[in-house]
Amino acid sequence: MLNRIKDKTILIIGGGLLQCPIIETARSMRLKTLVADMNPTSPGFEFAHDKIIMSTKDIEGMVREAKKYADKEPIHAVITAGTDASMTVAAVANALGLPGIRFKDAEAASNKIKMRKRLKEFNVPIPQFAAVWNIQDARDALDFLSFPLVMKPADNMGARGVIKVNNREELQLAFKHAKKYSPTGEMILEEYMEGPEVSVDALTWNGNFRITGLADRIIEREPFFIEVGHNMPSSLPDETKKEIERIMFLGMKALGITIGAGKGDIKVTPQGVKIGEIAARLSGGYMSAYTFPLSTGINLNRAAVLIALGEEPDDLEEKFNKVSIERAFLASPGKLVSITGIEEAEDIDGVNEIFIQSKVGDIISDPTNNIEKSGHVIITCNTLRESEEIFEKVKNTIRFETDSYYSLNEKIISQTARQKFGKEICWVCKICDGTDCASGVPGMGGVGKMETFQDNSRSLKEYSILPRYIRENVTPKTNYNFLGRELSIPIMSAPMTGATTNMNNAIDESQYSSIVVQGSLESGTLGWLGDGATPDKYLSMLSVLKKFEGNGVLICKPRADEGLLKERFQEAEKQGILALGMDIDAFNFKTLVQKNQQGPSRNINDLERIRSYTKLPFIIKGIMTPEDAELALSIGASAIVVSNHGGRVMDEMPGTARVLPKIVEKIYKRIPVLVDGGIRTGMDVFKMISLGADAVLIGRPISIYAVGGDVAGVKFLYNQFTNELKNTMNITGAEYIHQINKDMILKK
Repeated sequence: MLNRIKDKTILIIGGGLLQCPIIETARSMRLKTLVADMNPTSPGFEFAHDKIIMSTKDIEGMVREAKKYADKEPIHAVITAGTDASMTVAAVANALGLPGIRFKDAEAASNKIKMRKRLKEFNVPIPQFAAVWNIQDARDALDFLSFPLVMKPADNMGARGVIKVNNREELQLAFKHAKKYSPTGEMILEEYMEGPEVSVDALTWNGNFRITGLADRIIEREPFFIEVGHNMPSSLPDETKKEIERIMFLGMKALGITIGAGKGDIKVTPQGVKIGEIAARLSGGYMSAYTFPLSTGINLNRAAVLIALGEEPDDLEEKFNKVSIERAFLASPGKLVSITGIEEAEDIDGVNEIFIQSKVGDIISDPTNNIEKSGHVIITCNTLRESEEIFEKVKNTIRFETDSYYSLNEKIISQTARQKFGKEICWVCKICDGTDCASGVPGMGGVGKMETFQDNSRSLKEYSILPRYIRENVTPKTNYNFLGRELSIPIMSAPMTGATTNMNNAIDESQYSSIVVQGSLESGTLGWLGDGATPDKYLSMLSVLKKFEGNGVLICKPRADEGLLKERFQEAEKQGILALGMDIDAFNFKTLVQKNQQGPSRNINDLERIRSYTKLPFIIKGIMTPEDAELALSIGASAIVVSNHGGRVMDEMPGTARVLPKIVEKIYKRIPVLVDGGIRTGMDVFKMISLGADAVLIGRPISIYAVGGDVAGVKFLYNQFTNELKNTMNITGAEYIHQINKDMILKK
């Protein structure tokens, strides 16, 4: 046979990584390989005898170029593998009179709407579905479709745009996601099918149908459908495999795939075997070219090439029966800094191939489809358990180091935080001013009607910033010295606790504290932690500060038992933290009352005694009047924080920006005056400093960005505030923080 096909020309549509094996196979069969791809640097061109530069999706262009080439030299076959170019292959085959399926059948095997209609017409089991062009089509489909559902483009592959929809509230977001990945805008909404999923490769020729691969797919990361690997052969029962084979052949016949290859994604549901989709090509995902031949000894690409040439496939009998698996590498989101351990991993027994798609410098995102992976490994052993053990070794050997900061944006952080908080706790409003808060206390909101919470923002909005343009140019410098510690910005995180009580377990308490402190330090500033309402929570907070060599501040609640305060102060000194303090305004705080941990208000003598319990710098937080500020100074406070506890202690209190100027006037630079409350931008930071504050504390935004973006989220927020502050300083002419003054703002 080889002599009969020797030197014939085969056109291979696609020159990417997944087409390289079939190109190499064709060369080994002594065929002339003509490879077509739009990318001039496609790896497949390295193995090609000749090439055509053309998009695999440009059907007319490919037919034109194929005809032009055939006028000079005959083309004897056309094929693709691992890419969605079935319509292009069929068009070229039909135009040149080569073996292949009809174009309209290839179209039905490429468009999910046409596919579903054809399969339904031939009574092939499929999920219920609806064609969707706009959001109203999707809503109308809910009259006969029941949740959970799946929204997907009708005309894409690799799980691009595919997303699970659990309820009506998620429909709009799912529609937008799927629409983004649809070339034509046509989409499909269908029932979600429960149960295991398999990938199926099959060949057909001269009325014969043959299953040539059946693998268990491993799908993770809902609401998306990310294939993180597959196992060859499938571990499903023989009876189930026979039913999959029957349904696969029914589907191929219904779609007119009677010559060439068929690739199926098939679900084994409680209602029976159903077709997810069938494509008129060999599978991608390293199955047909790697795991199948490594598992069986059969060269599937060779068989497919022979069929494309109009020949009978040979050598389809298994030579051995091994387990071969493919597993994906998913690097952490961020800028890829380095990849190490590849050569060591390649030397591990059982590892056949390692493919790395990501490059140093790439920005890695959490994958939403099967294209967005960092790499793959192929492993072959005698058992599945052995193969999985080898994969664990490979995972521990290959290291993808990323800087997570670069993967984030405000939208991603907000969506993630919203999902983790839950709709009862925090809606992550675009404007966080308490006017439309999801919860009170406990929760992320304020007490009562949230007037205090709202007035924090409202009082800042009453000021405008005055620009000055006719002056010397300045390069703003935002450095600030706090209690002897040089900071890069006059912005620190406010003490926020209660990941369980207030944040709906969106994050672990210790994890939250670590994220805030680390993100603050990496941004050149400090994280403040609170001891919370739970009596022993302070130990966890101090443990976090110890991990970061004491670089942070602990603020304690004003508990009735001074022994508990003394205990906290002494332990804080042992850990060598920068400073500690007390919330004097929290003695009637709701969560303290709930846990029977509330304390009394204290007179000047009480505070002097409490201050004497520590040699560390001591901060009093919760100052709202000049009189309290003067008293705090008199008992030896190292700094004060003007704060109404974010509106979480009492309603009908003034916003901190209203009381700050008189407090600053009373203190007159004798100790640092810090402030929190309603600060949501770098411009707000500028306003507070203009009103006399030395520095500010940020509360709710830090919590949202920590929950939504981890350490990188906290750094993202600090960077955003810093850039806004610098821009405001540049516009007003303030080169240094101490040059910011009340003449740079205007009361409306």
